Amino acid sequence: MSIRQQVDQMANERKEQLKNQGRLLIRCEDQPGIVSAVSTFLHKNNANIIESNQYSSDPENGTFFLRIEFHLDDLNNKRQELEKQFSEIATTYSMDYRFTYGAERKKAAIFVSQEPHALVELLWEWQNGDLPMDIEVVISNHEIAREMVEALGIPYHYIPANKDIRKEVEAEQVRLMEQYDIDILILARYMQILTPEFVERFENRIINIHHSFLPAFIGARPYERAFHRGVKLIGATSHYVTNDLDEGPIIEQDIERVDHRNSIAELKKIGQQIERRVLARAVKWHLEDRVIVEGNKTIVFQ
Repeated sequence: MSIRQQVDQMANERKEQLKNQGRLLIRCEDQPGIVSAVSTFLHKNNANIIESNQYSSDPENGTFFLRIEFHLDDLNNKRQELEKQFSEIATTYSMDYRFTYGAERKKAAIFVSQEPHALVELLWEWQNGDLPMDIEVVISNHEIAREMVEALGIPYHYIPANKDIRKEVEAEQVRLMEQYDIDILILARYMQILTPEFVERFENRIINIHHSFLPAFIGARPYERAFHRGVKLIGATSHYVTNDLDEGPIIEQDIERVDHRNSIAELKKIGQQIERRVLARAVKWHLEDRVIVEGNKTIVFQ
């Protein structure tokens, strides 16, 4: 059995385990009775709450956020009626909400350039079942990762890119996203700036890893600048991509302590280790619907 067949078998087993599991994410004006109304609704529909997390930005005049994970027998046949009934509660409380379902795996595209460390981490986590997504395609402006990706049975598309042909490149990338019906785009050290039109098309669905602890050292060559600045901490930031370069809503960050003895090469090696784990965590939380975007920040229910 090939690695891809093993991954697909594991995914099918996981989907079977989660076929009766759903999630409900809510954002609305904070007001009394929200949790009671939602939990009562689920109880009346014979759903069992597995996990519940809530947050209020301000109990008096703030925004309320809620994530509930629930189990309901024969969920697939009941979900349409469940959503229809819930719309009445949503109207009463002016909720922005969405249901998602554990058996529905998100389809992912990974973009990468010359440094494959973040891609390798994603592929490993995908193989061992810790990233519940279907990697449909890898897109790169270099050929360096082709052999590794295709050995796993994943299509690899090499699309040369530079600022002079950016429109043509993105037109082909959009075509591939539509062909593979992609839900999430992961920039695993893809070193090309995306146009506003591309970003807007996939709002809050593009996750990037930035090789520094934002907002410090935005842009290129952060480790060199960190070294010359004599920093004592280095880190990485995973965020949703917006048209403000490296300033989109932050999903996850991490750091390591360094000192004057670390060379630029050592800083970069440490930084790449942080990048790998930060991106994998951010992607996992997105896949599990644990992230709600609020303006230029996120609510992350871990």
